[in-house]
Amino acid sequence: MQEHTVRAYAGELRRLRELVARMGGLAERQVADSVTALVRQDAELATEVIGRDAEIDALEREIEDFCIRLLALRQPAGADLRLVVAALKIIHAIERIGDYARNAAKRSIVLAQQPRLGSLNGFQRMARLVQENLKGAMDALVNEDAARADEVWAADKPVDEVYNGIFREMLTFMMEDPRNITAATHLLFVAKNLERIGDHATNIAETVHYAVQGQALTEERPKGDNSTYAVVRQQD
Repeated sequence: MQEHTVRAYAGELRRLRELVARMGGLAERQVADSVTALVRQDAELATEVIGRDAEIDALEREIEDFCIRLLALRQPAGADLRLVVAALKIIHAIERIGDYARNAAKRSIVLAQQPRLGSLNGFQRMARLVQENLKGAMDALVNEDAARADEVWAADKPVDEVYNGIFREMLTFMMEDPRNITAATHLLFVAKNLERIGDHATNIAETVHYAVQGQALTEERPKGDNSTYAVVRQQD
């Protein structure tokens, strides 16, 4: 009976990791599709992204209930307790990622009615980077891989650098022609959504590190967002 209980408990912890990873996968798809909708000016796909957000919210509630049952019935300790607490923090971050992807999709619907502004290559690059970081963080959770989590935690700077480039590009478009202001403003919001998604991915990685190692990362995370201090000079 004791051996059966141990196996059942191990299976529950494994299922918890799988559920969180599944939620992360849904959010990753949302990010990819929201940017695809933006680049293709595909309002129908953007609408689908908005509608799918409810699936992420429902899965968050399911995982929360699962964690509460684990805490009440199994009374985990040590690394197992850290895993359950980390899962509760991670699913909240994933839910926020889903919200940011939904917000980007809403902007994409508006932008589908506007003339295209620039190549949008920066948005595609940003999306790829944050998707890679989110997937890396989920892999680190499933595999209990602190080294992989640390790699993701330190990988946010390239996302910020792309964001800085987009920020300056959009300001330049606004200054060149006031008719660009509406589209450029919506694009700036989309870029900020992606930048925040990147922040949440690295926060997840930091949480995974703690769950696996039992110690928090004490260093300051490398950042590259200097848009607050950006200066755009008007062309002669």
